[in-house]
Amino acid sequence: MIGMLRGTVVSSTPQGIVLDVNGVGYRLLGGAGSVATWTASSGEVTVSVHTHVRDDAIILYGFMNDAEREVFEILLGTHGVGPSLALAILGTLGAAGVVVAVQNGDGAAFETVSGVGKKTAARLVLELQDSLSSHALGDELDSAAATKSQEDRSDIGAALAELGYSSEEIRLATANLDGSESVEDALRLALRQLSRR
Repeated sequence: MIGMLRGTVVSSTPQGIVLDVNGVGYRLLGGAGSVATWTASSGEVTVSVHTHVRDDAIILYGFMNDAEREVFEILLGTHGVGPSLALAILGTLGAAGVVVAVQNGDGAAFETVSGVGKKTAARLVLELQDSLSSHALGDELDSAAATKSQEDRSDIGAALAELGYSSEEIRLATANLDGSESVEDALRLALRQLSRR
């Protein structure tokens, strides 16, 4: 089972990337924010990996860190949650947001995820109580909170990708952002940089 890969991104789609690891291309599916962050990187990236085995395929899902992967795997263990819905939940709430929503019994947070209604949200909170309510994701979750600027940058990359900009254009447009800007200001600066090209 593959748990982690380190390499360079050679191609991407909105759903994932192909990561070149010593001449072998691994196709990894991931959330839009993660894909944008990986494609915007100019060097090697490290991807935490969940290997999903089905009768007809072996699918690799990539995550920014082990905390995200662990929450994804816990979500997969929940009745009625497949990989697509688990990715959608993580993409909307983030790993820390899922843990906080469960700890607070906040079903409304899950309702913000496309495809999750009131009953499903309530069921998710109830079923995840045992596995996540007292779950300490350790240093990675703390560092995830501390690296909000990295998440903001991935949001900006995802927004620019939605507007049709290439990964190279996104990388160049976000290279001068220092993380102190709000998401709105950073997006405005990136768009201004792109308009000068």
